[in-house]
Amino acid sequence: MQMKKDRRKFLGTASIILSASLAYPNNSFSILNLKKMNTVRIGVIGTGSRGMGLMRILAKTGGVTMIGICDTLPFRLKEASKIAPKSKIYSSHLDLLENKELDAVIICTPLNTHAQIASDAVDANIHIYCEKTMAKGAKATADLVHKVMNSHKKVFQTGHQYHSSRLYSHVVELIQGGKIGKVNSIRAQWNRNGNWRRPVTDKKLERQINWRMYREYSFGLLAELSSHQIDFANWLFDSNPEKVTGFGGIDYWKDGRETYDNTHVIFAYPNGVKASYTCLTGNAKDDYKIYVMGDKGTIVLDYAKAWFYPEGSYTKEYGDVDGVSGATTNWEAGKGIPINYQHIDPTQQALEDFRDAIVNSEAPLSNIISGSKTAFAVDMGIHAMDQNKTIYWDSSYNF
Repeated sequence: MQMKKDRRKFLGTASIILSASLAYPNNSFSILNLKKMNTVRIGVIGTGSRGMGLMRILAKTGGVTMIGICDTLPFRLKEASKIAPKSKIYSSHLDLLENKELDAVIICTPLNTHAQIASDAVDANIHIYCEKTMAKGAKATADLVHKVMNSHKKVFQTGHQYHSSRLYSHVVELIQGGKIGKVNSIRAQWNRNGNWRRPVTDKKLERQINWRMYREYSFGLLAELSSHQIDFANWLFDSNPEKVTGFGGIDYWKDGRETYDNTHVIFAYPNGVKASYTCLTGNAKDDYKIYVMGDKGTIVLDYAKAWFYPEGSYTKEYGDVDGVSGATTNWEAGKGIPINYQHIDPTQQALEDFRDAIVNSEAPLSNIISGSKTAFAVDMGIHAMDQNKTIYWDSSYNF
């Protein structure tokens, strides 16, 4: 129910996006034809680890079929073709976009290529699922938003998969409904203990395969990991950060990388809430967590579970609390009340939502505007760490 409410709210407050992204008046391929055909024909651009992960899910998802796969590295196409053996193989995304049977593309390429490939897909008049972060840098982000809003007549979904999580939607609804009182802080982390590198058999391919390590291609940890959690905060507050400060460094992995191996940033929101995001590659304690703190309690989220901690050093709650009968909690013992809510893997849900948005002519929850807010925030965070100063939200980012 909440997802439908959010979609109605989105449609009501962003009619310009609806007209730009979901109107089909001049297209030879109508939404009615798509429903009749009952399948969405997809091309996957970028068949690295993330791309093939999405392909494995798509191969098991009803209502979609992969008709094309594209990558610039032949060995990756060879591996990907095992997942989608009937798909046509392309070394250029422009050739794939010329396929007249294509309904949609999923863009899973290095960050610096997202904006251009998405722009080309707009020109091809097809539906777009663009992996996070949506674009690299403020200018590329703004240019893509303008183009999508002015000339795109199809669905544009950004790959922040937790935006599709039914658990996360439920938690957003709980918090906005006052479950933890007045929110005053968010603390998030995504910690790993490893160098984040992919194996390279040919040194000439180092930068192409390990693109996340190099500034030409990527903003590193903030864009690839923390962006999901930044997107969550923007979603929760229906807002964007006003300013950011932070620190980053290459302090542990002295291996030639150019993107930071640890990042620590703090965003300030118009409502006064400060949200901090930490990424480490030298310690994995507690892995992925989001702590949303209010004056009546705290909700903690991980990849697939959530817990409620009532405020106070020792608080007992009896009865049916979020589906847990007779629950008791002890803050000092670190035991929270599980928030039980039925949901599936967020990435699978995101891909199903993309399919459904196309078939049902709905605006996706993770869209060009929400994606741009996160991309702008990531760009701000990078500049704050690089320049060691506070960076402010630019009014030109408002769409």
